[in-house]
Amino acid sequence: MAPIRVLHCVAGLGHGGYESLIMNLYRNIDRDKVQFDFVASFPGVYEPEIEALGGHIHRIPFITQKGPFVYTAALDRVLRSALRYPIVHSHMDKFSGLVMKRAAKAGVPVRIAHSHNTKNEGGLAFQLVKDHYGRMVLPWATDLFACSRAAADWMFGAKAAEAHILFNGVQPEDFAPDAGTRRRIRAELGIAESTFAAGHVGRFTEQKNHAFLLEIFAVLHARRPDSVLLLAGDGPLRPKIAETARKLGLESAVRFLGPRQDVPALLSAMDCFVFPSHHEGLPVTLVEAQAAGLPVAASSAITDEVCITPLVRRLGLDVPAGDWAAAALELAAGGFEARRCPADALRGAGYDIADTARWLEDFYLARAAQNEE
Repeated sequence: MAPIRVLHCVAGLGHGGYESLIMNLYRNIDRDKVQFDFVASFPGVYEPEIEALGGHIHRIPFITQKGPFVYTAALDRVLRSALRYPIVHSHMDKFSGLVMKRAAKAGVPVRIAHSHNTKNEGGLAFQLVKDHYGRMVLPWATDLFACSRAAADWMFGAKAAEAHILFNGVQPEDFAPDAGTRRRIRAELGIAESTFAAGHVGRFTEQKNHAFLLEIFAVLHARRPDSVLLLAGDGPLRPKIAETARKLGLESAVRFLGPRQDVPALLSAMDCFVFPSHHEGLPVTLVEAQAAGLPVAASSAITDEVCITPLVRRLGLDVPAGDWAAAALELAAGGFEARRCPADALRGAGYDIADTARWLEDFYLARAAQNEE
């Protein structure tokens, strides 16, 4: 019997939190039973892997590129195509309202809206547009998913309690600290073993607060001149952050690594992870950092649900950069030799992606079967 095809609606297929979750699920789900296809507007590094795994990618212009009418017409063509998807799973936060409505109009019986954030991004006009579409979510979605309780509250309001919480899981053993990998990555980057390496993985957007991260590192670097800051990721604010690093005299100490597909190896090369985000749904990068046994200094704005191990210390964004720098140095004082992968703790807290994939597979199959009866 052919697998059930689930249409995942995303903005793009580049490196990011929800993209990592979807791909982790895709790799672990039984693709003889459930296959993923995608609606995406922006290209990304995952496309070759998706096609190799048997998925189709429907490219349509994003709402902000050619407007909602062009996007809607293109989405309608996909939804009414010969594939006739039984399940649509949207990861576009409040823009999911538009997806849910069009899927309902096209006769898709199972329509999942998935919240991955806790706050709108962009300017006032953009936020008003998102709020408009957000009001369409509850009337048209059949099922609600969120990465955390805070993400459910933000997007689903009075119906937040009805949402299924799908934690952003990983394969813990893939991130286990490895001394050989650490030496190799540091050699590739020209970093001595004695050099202190702070790190961050995330898109260059206002949400991730790279400007404050540079303030923190400026203090850390003054206290420990033999130090570097490794920044993995890309995004619209990268040139601005690079210019700020230059003005602070940190140009040679801040390494802009771009999008990376070897995050587990990078985490082994780091000594501390610094994550001062303004808001998050549930950042998978912090789950990965903990899986790598990497100490984390993180914003107190981040949900408790991601603080799975004692490796995480949360600090307020109103706390001086010097205190953040001191925390990073203190947290890493035990050295690389003391690091272990807390696989059992992650698994016990619900962050093993294999368990999540089995749950989601069963959910898809059960919902599809209900609509065949």
